[in-house]
Amino acid sequence: MTPALNKPLPDIEANATGGVKFTPQAFLGKTVVLYFYPKDNTPGCTTEAMQFRDHHKEFAQAGAVVFGVSRDNMASHDKFKQNLELPFELIADTEEKLCHMFGVVKNKIMYGKKVKGIERSTFLIDPQGVLRTEWRGIKVAGHVEEVLKAVQEMKPAA
Repeated sequence: MTPALNKPLPDIEANATGGVKFTPQAFLGKTVVLYFYPKDNTPGCTTEAMQFRDHHKEFAQAGAVVFGVSRDNMASHDKFKQNLELPFELIADTEEKLCHMFGVVKNKIMYGKKVKGIERSTFLIDPQGVLRTEWRGIKVAGHVEEVLKAVQEMKPAA
């Protein structure tokens, strides 16, 4: 079942680094940022991860939890996370369950060949587990700041 804007996320379960199991129920009460990226240790994905890292305190202050999602395995994620000192967890979607659920697997042309790849996309889930905003086919520059602004606007006034 594909998540729809302004609807609760369907039941999903995914394993992340740090022994964390991601389910929408486990993060009720928190804003969740799920960002999908093509591959660990590639230039654009490294830049994007470092930008989420560099703004992590601001996301946390706004009550948000950030998860990066790609098809890489847990060993690759652990190394990527350690090398970049990422303060958030990475979901290993090796079977592409989340990727297909969120519709981020797209046909791409790489080096003249058709391949299936992940379209860089971000999804914002509110504290009630409802999908509120989605960014698809994004460019890295300025994106993390845009997501942070949306998270901060969602935070209820204390």
